[in-house]
Amino acid sequence: MTTQTAGDMTQYNREAIVYKSPYELWKEAEGLPTLRGLAVPNLFEVELTKWDSRGGSGVFINLEGTGGFNDTYVCEIPPGKSLNPIQHIYEETVFILSGRGATTVWYEESKKQTFEWQPYSYFAIPPNAHYQHHNGSGTEPARYVAMTAAPRVIDTFKNLEFVFHNPFRFTDRFNDDSGYFTMSDKPDQGKGTWNTNFVSDVMAASNMADNSVSQSGRGAGAVGTGFAMVNSTVRSHSSSWSVGAYKKSHRHGPGIHVLLLKGTGYSVMWEQGGEYNYIPWKAGTMFVPPEMWLHQHFNTGADPCLFLAIGWGSEKPKQGGGAYVYTSMKDGGDQIEYEDEDPNFHAEFEAAVKDSGAECRMGGTHPFCTYAPVTS
Repeated sequence: MTTQTAGDMTQYNREAIVYKSPYELWKEAEGLPTLRGLAVPNLFEVELTKWDSRGGSGVFINLEGTGGFNDTYVCEIPPGKSLNPIQHIYEETVFILSGRGATTVWYEESKKQTFEWQPYSYFAIPPNAHYQHHNGSGTEPARYVAMTAAPRVIDTFKNLEFVFHNPFRFTDRFNDDSGYFTMSDKPDQGKGTWNTNFVSDVMAASNMADNSVSQSGRGAGAVGTGFAMVNSTVRSHSSSWSVGAYKKSHRHGPGIHVLLLKGTGYSVMWEQGGEYNYIPWKAGTMFVPPEMWLHQHFNTGADPCLFLAIGWGSEKPKQGGGAYVYTSMKDGGDQIEYEDEDPNFHAEFEAAVKDSGAECRMGGTHPFCTYAPVTS
């Protein structure tokens, strides 16, 4: 039996304190800074650094809520330029923030296919396919945000040659198929999930809330649209809800990046029994609720709001192997019904809506609402 001395433990702790994961070392070698915390106030305005290996500029984003499960980065393509071709074994989803251009994807050089994009376009890069982004403007940069599985893949294999120069082809997901990046037909009656690898305009493809504040499973006036990308291995959705309303508190797995596309308001996030964290938002704000943290979204503006949630977090089982269920926590689910929420939430919301010049419309829907029921 070996006895560990105090000196040995001190050396171990010293090494642990200075340890950097393979993923963190890779980021350092890329020469970009990393944004951290609970949220990024505005992706349109974050400062970028020259990214030599990609041929543009960028910044890494590792928000606390990812838990090392995934990451995002913002990248900008200079006017009239193309980024350098790249491939990697992890999947990546891309949302266009500004600009117009095109992307070329291929396994075989002779079978390259190129598709065009614009602001609010959303698409998925198949794992290990080669791809290259091109800016279609000679005068304006193009900016996008991408979510990737780089942290867990690089830290798992600890070999950059394997991650970025692997010859394996995921032909079950992509085989240079013609039309792979063509937008699918709209789901029946505008509902359900888009099964596609390219969305031309998330705003246009999403179901938008109207003036209704009728009760739904996720809250007053809330509607959603699903996007199943890369043959359903990457799942995401958009969500919209009415003026003067807010969604119910709920929780899920790590790494779901919530990107605000329209509206103003705030979200509250907290670990059960812990302090509340308030995240103000507007178009361009991005935040990630940590795993199993409850969170709630409030629309305080004069228009319906819309966000795009990107991530695999809902696919990660809860501890014990269960799935997240959006029924009342009193019944073993992962949602807090209005009657069970902190009463201060609704009082704060009514005050915030009033300050913005709008009006709370949850009378008759929310048990704590002081406004009369909406009649139209």
